[in-house]
Amino acid sequence: MKHIDRRAVLRGLFGGAAVSIGLPPLEAMMNASGTAWADGGNFPQRFVLWTWGNGIVPGQWVPAEVGEGDAWKLSPELEPLAALKRKVAVVTGTEVRAINSIPHYSGLGPFLSGFVQIGEEGAHTSGGPTIDQVIAEEIGKDTTFQSIETGAYYSDGLAFRGPNQPLPPERDPAVLFRSLFGEAFRAPGEDTRIDPRLALRQSVLDSVVGRIESLQGRLGSSDKARLDAHLTGIREIERRIAKLAEGPPDYESCARPASPLSREQLAEDPFEVHAVMARLVAMAFACDQTRVASHCFIRPVGNYQFPGTTEGHHQLTHNEPGDQPMVHANTVKQIEALATFCTALDEVAEGSETLLDHTIVLGTSDVSLGKTHAIDEWPTVIVGSGSGTIRTDVHYRSTTKENALKVPLTVIRAMGIARPSFGKDDGYTEDSLGALEKV
Repeated sequence: MKHIDRRAVLRGLFGGAAVSIGLPPLEAMMNASGTAWADGGNFPQRFVLWTWGNGIVPGQWVPAEVGEGDAWKLSPELEPLAALKRKVAVVTGTEVRAINSIPHYSGLGPFLSGFVQIGEEGAHTSGGPTIDQVIAEEIGKDTTFQSIETGAYYSDGLAFRGPNQPLPPERDPAVLFRSLFGEAFRAPGEDTRIDPRLALRQSVLDSVVGRIESLQGRLGSSDKARLDAHLTGIREIERRIAKLAEGPPDYESCARPASPLSREQLAEDPFEVHAVMARLVAMAFACDQTRVASHCFIRPVGNYQFPGTTEGHHQLTHNEPGDQPMVHANTVKQIEALATFCTALDEVAEGSETLLDHTIVLGTSDVSLGKTHAIDEWPTVIVGSGSGTIRTDVHYRSTTKENALKVPLTVIRAMGIARPSFGKDDGYTEDSLGALEKV
């Protein structure tokens, strides 16, 4: 079998412009054991910051047992990650050491950047670059996109290059698709929207069909199957984007409801949009177009009304009495979305492992208990070991309310970045979390 350069791409024309499609990791690009590239390079590490809104129900979030492997079990709110448990690390019992003056952001700001939020409620910004940008600055310079920011529902996003430098998430899968695989370009400040039904009339794959056939003739059976799965994934993304762009079916029985639907209810289904975004991020990683992503599923203070609930999520966190079963169900749904995202990475083979094995997905929210805007019992879950630099299948519980910022510092160091400290003032730490470090 002839060696293929791991940077090889399929080139063609799409809409009169040159396009290229990256290839998945193929055996023809790797060493004999499938653990590294044939040219001596290791598989790159990737990082994802994955956030959800309005916290957790601590009594349903914290696993009852601590330890590794069979010594601990997932809690009810973490149960959606059951299929990935051996690749999961959970940290509980920590606190963000900051004055809780801006609800939903006083804890989140320091956890993501190390700095307290600048400004006042309703007019605040990150005090520094968020963890995704700290990492992207170090590992993102060799890829087409230093980082990508995505979202599933209305959100300004949580990624910042620095104070007053937000990186708004892309919430339109069609636009993200064209940005990653086509010639689309939007100047700063433009608010244009590409109609995906027009953009996808001609498949990007159709433009490189001759190259695909030529490449297949050079591959062994295993690589042919892997390439076919990769291209099928692109076809499926195209199909799902086109489906999302369609209007509601024109049924004769359809009539205007008694009261008008809200803007949120008329928006795209966040779970469906999220599933497409997950596959796009996985494809971007697989093709090494980027190594850093941030994804905001539903923003802090987000008031999306989940199916089966009586009011918007944020309202529910404050209004539902007792043990808040609907708030708990909403949290489960959001962790199901996290599982969908991580599974998309885990389904892409990379050597003898998967993309998820070479990625650290850091999942967190904006508060712990939404009713009180609490910033102790900080919700933290990690999926993926970052090429073996993070210990997984473990639940670590702090019994002394340790500084939650030890977690982002641990992750930064696990990504190969020699950072001496993280945070300022009460949140300052030079210590990583030994329970997560792979020795």
